[in-house]
Amino acid sequence: MSKLIDGKAAAQSVIEQVKSATGVLQHETGTVPGIAVVIVGEDPASKVYVASKSRMAKECGFHSVQHDLSTESSEVDLLTLIGILNADPRVHGILVQLPLPPHIDSGRILQAIAPEKDVDGFTFVNVGKLGTGEIASAFVPCTPAGCMILLEGARGRDLSGLSAVVLGRSNIVGKPIANLLLAAHATVTVAHSRTKDLAAICRAADILVAAVGRPEMVRGDWIKPGATVIDVGINRVSAPDKGQGKTRIVGDVAYAEASEWAGAITPVPGGVGPMTIAMLMANTAKAAWIASGLEIADFDTLLCDRGPCVTPS
Repeated sequence: MSKLIDGKAAAQSVIEQVKSATGVLQHETGTVPGIAVVIVGEDPASKVYVASKSRMAKECGFHSVQHDLSTESSEVDLLTLIGILNADPRVHGILVQLPLPPHIDSGRILQAIAPEKDVDGFTFVNVGKLGTGEIASAFVPCTPAGCMILLEGARGRDLSGLSAVVLGRSNIVGKPIANLLLAAHATVTVAHSRTKDLAAICRAADILVAAVGRPEMVRGDWIKPGATVIDVGINRVSAPDKGQGKTRIVGDVAYAEASEWAGAITPVPGGVGPMTIAMLMANTAKAAWIASGLEIADFDTLLCDRGPCVTPS
């Protein structure tokens, strides 16, 4: 029987330590971490995500502001707002909710964010730091960072001698998690849609991270017995058993099958998802800590006990 990696419990552990670090920061420097979330348009899913991020920021004791721009807002309007937020000392983290309307160049917008306020970890400065192993001073993208904490709880921080396979090569998840696994001394293979015999490659993995966006693509017999499986996928599929027009959320891994083979596995929902927002809060607290002139090592010490709960599935 596999063990369930409880992302909700792990996320709550991170949040509690973020609250602690925030209290220390405010006591020692009078600084309150500030996050600004920018949303353009009326996309319902984006509205839900932004609302949950704002609620969590307030729970952590942050100064939280939200900027809602209309769909008709121009790229110049958005760049102007980012410039204002870059210069605002009360704002330590800037998050632009994606996707943006088609007439706005997302790449240009994300690169306009000051690297020291780039709590999503998307600017070239932070990408470069991660790629060259300068992880301590980088802002790591939130989902990969959360995946690594879940892996640490299941396998420890030193992954020497373990084979890791990452399914997916996106800039948001696949490439960053591959760099993080390399930094933890795993032997890493990145597979994707053009990789031959995916199933065979997956069967050799001690650690399998699935981030391809295809519902239940990874079958149970793709899993090496005892492997640790991190499922990043969030896919909505029809669920006629629940009624006409009903849907359910599944991952990129066929959970029921995979749990018969894996040593430990994340569920969907309740696995990686909660960690993404938790790590956004951690990155924002870290940005405020650095802006206040305090040592990064001290911040990392406050967040060192951050392993997830692993319980029988």
